[in-house]
Amino acid sequence: MSSLYAVSDLHVSYAENREVVRGLRAASDTDWLLVAGDVAERFASVEWALGTLREKFAKVIWVPGNHELWTPPDDPVTLRGVARYDALVEMARRLDVVTPEDPYPVWTAGAEPVTIVPLFLLYDYTFRPDGCATKEEGLAYAHQTGVVCTDEYMLHPDPYPTRDEWSRARVKTTEARLAEITTPTVLVNHYPLVREPTRVLRYPEFAQWCGTEATADWHTRFDAAAMVYGHLHIPRTTEYDGVRFDEVSLGYPREWQHRERPHGLPRRILPPDLTRTIT
Repeated sequence: MSSLYAVSDLHVSYAENREVVRGLRAASDTDWLLVAGDVAERFASVEWALGTLREKFAKVIWVPGNHELWTPPDDPVTLRGVARYDALVEMARRLDVVTPEDPYPVWTAGAEPVTIVPLFLLYDYTFRPDGCATKEEGLAYAHQTGVVCTDEYMLHPDPYPTRDEWSRARVKTTEARLAEITTPTVLVNHYPLVREPTRVLRYPEFAQWCGTEATADWHTRFDAAAMVYGHLHIPRTTEYDGVRFDEVSLGYPREWQHRERPHGLPRRILPPDLTRTIT
């Protein structure tokens, strides 16, 4: 029986995580894998990981996280912003990996067809800390507490003037594509489409780098059978408006190695894994 699996936040710059990627296996020759971003920071590492996974699954579908979009000073690939994203897309296509710029594949192994929708949406600072009415107030509060995402220094939005303007452009073009889909969907994004999953963050001010209020109703508007995301490094299953949200991150070795079931990857999305507890 074919299954749809998912992983995210592989962070293969860590040797322990590279071993996890080497060990991931499909259960059958027809299984698909969703990769919900933060594969690595350096271009060559992203290419290695996606190529390794593509050898093991019938189809691999990737969306970028914020780490892929960084321009580290020691990366030979010095592209920034949209140019870096475009280069990642072309690299993924050479590996036969589906990207957010490609036609959305349709999963037909279940009772009805399901369109798999890889999303690239970024964030727009609307998940602000309580009491902060503007982006500027939210960022000022984050700098005051010392909890500031590295994106502020390494994720360049060129040619957009800001990351939130790039995000708004992505939301607009993606929304138009979603409106054309006539089947149920599985929505795959690096960030959760609703704010609720960020409420459990140890540092709530970090939420402003975790999504956008503009997608708060997409899971119902676009008939999602499931929503798959990562970024938070808090793997769990939740439910909003009757739609299952699966956070499928590996995370850093210090986060996953102490767990009773260290990583439990890849996670099965379709058919639904009914053994997973909804929190």
